[in-house]
Amino acid sequence: MGNFKEDIARVEAFVFDVDGVLTDGGIIPTVDGDFIRRYDAKDGYALAYAVRMGYKVCIITGGRGRTLENRLRMLGLKHAYLDCMNKIAALEEFLREVGVDASQTIFMGDDIPDLECLRAVGIPVCPADAAAEVVEASRYVSEFRGGHGAVRDIIEQVLRARGDWARDSQGVTPSQLAASR
Repeated sequence: MGNFKEDIARVEAFVFDVDGVLTDGGIIPTVDGDFIRRYDAKDGYALAYAVRMGYKVCIITGGRGRTLENRLRMLGLKHAYLDCMNKIAALEEFLREVGVDASQTIFMGDDIPDLECLRAVGIPVCPADAAAEVVEASRYVSEFRGGHGAVRDIIEQVLRARGDWARDSQGVTPSQLAASR
């Protein structure tokens, strides 16, 4: 483990939890068994941009629901483990599948179920409002809370360190991502 800025310049993969990371942790159950979550548009843009720039991006969450699946599909994410109770096995499977070493991987989690994955990667990170145990296990704590820019923060830092951030001003939209699938 070296200098944080040097280490993030070698990142090839991002793995994120959902509730408390991509969201503020609040969920509204619907009568059909789905859940309504609030997402930050800037987090979503950064995720979609990282995918477009060729980074391996994965979601590993205990969360589930059609609206969650739809959100991830809109962002162009091809790797997602939903309703997942064995996050470390999912992380290992994802890294094997995409051929990336754990040392070149960022995992962002916010609570106790994320600890094993945080300890398994080279760069464990968390939102500002993560559980104390997660903060302690992280190399970097975002100044932003879950669902309020923490995901954008770490993706932007990595892509800036690698010279990939804002390489063009065209951006990316969900319809472009759907067309490229």
